[in-house]
Amino acid sequence: MPSKTEIKFFIISDSVGETALNMVRAALAQFTNVAPIYYRFPFTNSDNRLDSVLKQAEDQRPIIIQTLVTGNLATRVNQFAAEQKLVCYDLLSPIMQEISRRSGEMPHGEAGAIHRLNDRYFDRISAMEFAVMYDDGKDPKGFLDADIVLLGVSRTSKTPLSLFLANRNLKVANLPLVPSAHIPEQIWQVDAKKIIGLTTDVAVLNNFRRERMIAYGLNPDTAYSDMNQITAELDFAKQLYDKIGCYVINTAHRSIEETATLILEHMGLDHYGKN
Repeated sequence: MPSKTEIKFFIISDSVGETALNMVRAALAQFTNVAPIYYRFPFTNSDNRLDSVLKQAEDQRPIIIQTLVTGNLATRVNQFAAEQKLVCYDLLSPIMQEISRRSGEMPHGEAGAIHRLNDRYFDRISAMEFAVMYDDGKDPKGFLDADIVLLGVSRTSKTPLSLFLANRNLKVANLPLVPSAHIPEQIWQVDAKKIIGLTTDVAVLNNFRRERMIAYGLNPDTAYSDMNQITAELDFAKQLYDKIGCYVINTAHRSIEETATLILEHMGLDHYGKN
């Protein structure tokens, strides 16, 4: 097996730096034999702090990824990189310049503006509290107040999906499906367009459940992971989804982000302006 190539990344931001870090990680996901070394410099919002960062960059010769919006800090980094012949990606300046050109408005130059404690922020906190309160069908009344209701057998990503969608300010309740369990009457009162049925492949679910039992130090070969039992559960879920007439997504081999995107597209919420 070939040794991995080490590549250094300087993540420079006048806020927390998550935008730049996520962009780098998205690019690195396409490479198998790269070992990234991250140097993170959050809250770089003064010339003195930037001077220290640039001195380190001169010594380390990294790829620079920056999301600076305060004063002329972004320009300084770009000029420094050009002089030192370093690769530098300024992620925000070109976008802000084009927005300014089209809108006629100058950017505020406010670091961390996306994290501002406004109404949208507190709505997101409320949505996350809602997801926790109405996880696993704890209180059926939550189905009537939810923006989205997720249904699915155990280990079809209901809870992580609920929390992920809560970060989009959506109130999500979920219900685990068990063939012998009663379906709350509130489910039948919810608009079918708000209900998402989650399913998966038998072999994938069997593997997930076996791994879960092993992680708990338990015997993996139980009714919980039995192939016939899983098939019966998925068949029960399919019959319920058909009866409700809801949208169904197979979560096998899909990430949480991919499944959430399908849900948002189905509900017409794939554009941020809509919610």
